[in-house]
Amino acid sequence: MTVNLSQRAGFPQELTANMTGSYVKIGTLLFNPVVIVFNNQSDNQVTISVDGSTTWMTFVPNQAYVLDLRCQHGAAPNYTMDVGTTFYGSGSSGAFSISYIYAKT
Repeated sequence: MTVNLSQRAGFPQELTANMTGSYVKIGTLLFNPVVIVFNNQSDNQVTISVDGSTTWMTFVPNQAYVLDLRCQHGAAPNYTMDVGTTFYGSGSSGAFSISYIYAKT
């Protein structure tokens, strides 16, 4: 009997940055996430972008958002974000972090 190792989770380093009032790089995905957690750890609104200028989502103070890509209903069974996706954040102060897990192969 073989064991399907793709069912094991990997835990890469948290992506994090302090907000400065303009877009700063939070980090880049090194693996395809299965579950990803966006966490506004500040007392200020933070906007998130994947190109450093266009807002993808705005987070209210101290908001966390969990995106579980395993629940997808798209046509592709491997629906996920691309490796190399870079996130940027803009807020007046405080920290923003992104944590995720990925399926080991």
